[in-house]
Amino acid sequence: MTTSDKPENASETPAEPTGVAAQDWTKASADPQYRAAVVDLLGALAYGELAAFERLAEDAKLAPTLADKAELAKMASAEFHHYEKLRDRLAEIGEEPTLAMEPFVAALDGFHRQTAPSDWLEGLVKAYVGDSIASDFYREVAARLDADSRELVLAVLDDTGHAGFAVEKVRAAIDAEPRVGGRLALWARRLMGEALSQSQRVVADRDALSTMLVGGVADGFDLAEVGRMFSRITEAHTKRMAALGLAA
Repeated sequence: MTTSDKPENASETPAEPTGVAAQDWTKASADPQYRAAVVDLLGALAYGELAAFERLAEDAKLAPTLADKAELAKMASAEFHHYEKLRDRLAEIGEEPTLAMEPFVAALDGFHRQTAPSDWLEGLVKAYVGDSIASDFYREVAARLDADSRELVLAVLDDTGHAGFAVEKVRAAIDAEPRVGGRLALWARRLMGEALSQSQRVVADRDALSTMLVGGVADGFDLAEVGRMFSRITEAHTKRMAALGLAA
């Protein structure tokens, strides 16, 4: 997934894992509800990576230079390799990857239809801001996963290089034509709303995943923590907007 750097408010010295987070997959997956939640999570991530690959390949067509086109092609390739890791992991634990991804196709495709960029700059902002919101959400969830699943999820959320690339290109465009900033700021706010709505819909529609977030699967989040989680995601979004030179 094309992401920015990790949120600045992430702890420098995270607490020692406890509960499920201190277990490996073999032990944690003995709980069928937990297993179902992780399969959902990996399925959602896998389709997200596949969709990101497809979208970056499309966005490359809007690139103003050959160098920009090549950069996006490289990022698209990285997204596909992330997808392959998730696909292989699903198969390894005895799940059919396409079946695991299927429940999330409509929501993710709907999000991308509603937020289709009209030009190159909107595409960059979407990759930097929109995808980063989803990545922040998945990182929050990863903190409560078993050690094996957490390692995989964090690995596929690694930045593919779009963060610095997007910031450089967007800031240069605003410096050259300041009025572009207003349009892109409105676009980024729309992306924020759509991305948060999509995350909430995905969780609400999948019982095992929602139960893991609000409590009921081992040491899942409680409702108050869910609220704090979305506050942290919003704060990280504000910082990314500032990095782009846009008002949140």
